[in-house]
Amino acid sequence: MMPISISLSRVAKRGDPSKLYDVIIIGSGPAGLTAAIYALRSGLSTLLVTGLEWGGQLMTTTKVDNYPGFPEGIDGPELMKCMREQAIRFGVEIVEADADDIILSEYPYRVKVGSIYYTGKTIILATGARYRELGLESEKRLLGRGVSYCAVCDGFFFKNKVVAVIGGGDTALTDAIYLSSICKEVLIIHRRGEFRANKILVNKIKEYPNIKVVMNSIVLDILGDNKVEAIKVKNLDTGSENIIKVDGVFIAIGHVPNTDLVKDKLEIDERGYIKTYDFVKTSIPGVYVAGDVMDPKYQQAITAAAFGAMAALEAKEFIDKESKPIS
Repeated sequence: MMPISISLSRVAKRGDPSKLYDVIIIGSGPAGLTAAIYALRSGLSTLLVTGLEWGGQLMTTTKVDNYPGFPEGIDGPELMKCMREQAIRFGVEIVEADADDIILSEYPYRVKVGSIYYTGKTIILATGARYRELGLESEKRLLGRGVSYCAVCDGFFFKNKVVAVIGGGDTALTDAIYLSSICKEVLIIHRRGEFRANKILVNKIKEYPNIKVVMNSIVLDILGDNKVEAIKVKNLDTGSENIIKVDGVFIAIGHVPNTDLVKDKLEIDERGYIKTYDFVKTSIPGVYVAGDVMDPKYQQAITAAAFGAMAALEAKEFIDKESKPIS
C-alpha cells in the first residue's frame, strides 16, 4: 500500500536554530509525537525533527483496530494526523527534514539538519525501525492488499482465510500461532531445514492442526493484480517451483532499527537496537529513546506511544534537576 496523502488543518511553527530547546525529538511516529505531546504539556520547549516522511510505519497501514479509544477502528494515517495536530495545538515547533547528524560529545547537544544545527538540553530518539523485506516488486505493490508485516495489526482481516507466514524465527512462529486462531489455514514458509526459533515455539506449532510447514523453500513471487491470490515457491533441495493459493502473506523476517545517526555514539545491543537502562535511558545522560528503535519485542503503536510518554517525563525530570539552584 502506498502512503496515503492527508490534509492537515493545523500548521506548526518552524524550528529556530538560534533557540536552546528543552528537548529535541527525532522521529514523528507514535513514539515521537506522544513524546512531543507529553513534553509540551510538561512546559518544555520542544522541537520535532520529523524526517522527510513523517508518521512512521502507520502511514502505510490501513485500519488500526487495536489502538484504544477508537471503537470503529481508525486508518493509520488518520491516527497519525490526530497525534500530529494535537502536538501542534500544544505548540510544538517542527523541522520537516531528516536529521543528518547528532553531536552528543558536548553539552548542550546539537542536531544537524542539512547545514543547520539545532541545540537542545535533552534528546529523544524515536527513529523507529523498518521491516526487513523480501525484496520483491510484488511485495511493495501488494502491501496493504494482502501483504502485511504485522499479524497482530492485520490478522483480523483474514478470518477463515488461508495465509502464508514467511520466516523461521520467533516472530514468524509467534505470528503463525496467533493467526491460527483466526485463519482457516496458516502456511509457514522457511528457507532452511530447521527453525531458528525457540524450541518451545517449534514444539508449540505442532499442537495446531491448521498450521502447515514448508521447509527449505523460498518465495519467488507474490501473485495477484489488485490483491494477493497466490505465492510462487521454490524448493531449494529439488529446485521445483509451485504455485500455492493464499489470501494473505505475512512477512516476518525481522526488523532493521534506524540507528545510523547514533550507532557509533550510543551503546547498541547485539541485535542492533539502542541499549536502554531504566526503561528509556541511554548510555548518555539526558539522551532518551522510545519506540521500535529500542523495542525488538512488542513493536506496537500503543507501546511506542507509552515509551514516548516515559521519555518525555524523564526529560522533564532531567531538566528540573539540572536547573535546580545550588543552595
